[in-house]
Amino acid sequence: MDTQTSKKTILIVEDELPLLHAVDDKLKKSGYDTFPASRVDEDIEYLKTNPHIDAVWLDHYLPGKTGDELVVYMKQDGSTYNHIPIFLVSNTATADKVYSYMHLGIDRYFVKADRRLDEIIADVTKFLETAQS
Repeated sequence: MDTQTSKKTILIVEDELPLLHAVDDKLKKSGYDTFPASRVDEDIEYLKTNPHIDAVWLDHYLPGKTGDELVVYMKQDGSTYNHIPIFLVSNTATADKVYSYMHLGIDRYFVKADRRLDEIIADVTKFLETAQS
């Protein structure tokens, strides 16, 4: 199988730089292409110029905007991005906020402190493999 065409690309939106680098590194080691960013605006620009995105790894609190603003942008009616799975990975989202995210259309929610990165990546991989079949 050609790795260039089979690799999936995940946008990572995380403002804690050490965690952003760790997630980026682990996803790459798991066979993904990545685009790491710390701001919602960076990801929106990347989406506009790179149409082939397979998933988004999203934190809630970010500089300038919160993660739900990206979800609203991606999941709005008629959006070319509304099919892309979004995984909220946060320690700070309240139960009400998680409910709001689920209502907006995210696919999974993970509490950072409760799961190891490799466990979250395994769940993301399983989700993407299941969605592809």
